[in-house]
Amino acid sequence: MKKRVIASVICMALLTGCSTGANETAAQTQPEQTAGTISEVTQMAAAEVTETQAQETEPAETTEAFVLGDDGFLPEYETFELTSDDLNDGVWDDVISNTLVGEDVSPQLSWEEVEDADSYVIYMVDTTAYFWIHWKNDAVTETDLPQGWAEGASYVGPYPPSGSTHTYDIYVVALRSPVERVRGTVDTQNPNFAQFIRGLDTDADGNTGNIISYGYLSGEFTAP
Repeated sequence: MKKRVIASVICMALLTGCSTGANETAAQTQPEQTAGTISEVTQMAAAEVTETQAQETEPAETTEAFVLGDDGFLPEYETFELTSDDLNDGVWDDVISNTLVGEDVSPQLSWEEVEDADSYVIYMVDTTAYFWIHWKNDAVTETDLPQGWAEGASYVGPYPPSGSTHTYDIYVVALRSPVERVRGTVDTQNPNFAQFIRGLDTDADGNTGNIISYGYLSGEFTAP
């Protein structure tokens, strides 16, 4: 691509010299000036190509980072107590991990039924890996989920690089009504996670104020 751009610019600068004998004669009588012109044009073309490439390789503008409130979530919503038998002293048990020491099963969760809640949405994200979603379930109506409750592709246990420690947060969001879509893809990075959560505040009919409250847990896991 660079060769084509540079060649085109040089050819344009010397177009007359390439097409007529008179200009060939003029070029021959002023070799230093022509050489200087070629060099300048080449440098300008190369600089233009370099600048264009730099613009193309600049990282795209990213969404503003998800800012957690003092309680670990979005401060405009109320909270309810969420517990897990698989979270002990701020550390997730090995069993929930997708490692040699784990069984890749979703953690046990419990919470009190939220008044006026139609259903709940569950997310588990690795905040160390820019909101890598490990668990997503919607239309949940139970409030006491046994270990291994999540099925199929809705859950993939933690598997940070060997020897590293990552933080895994769980959100259970109580909704007044179903939503049109619960966004996010399991087992991939989701930098727009904050938008996914806020999107739950609008129900399928376009009514806002759909989030009643949420439960939140945070724990670490260290891969063997």
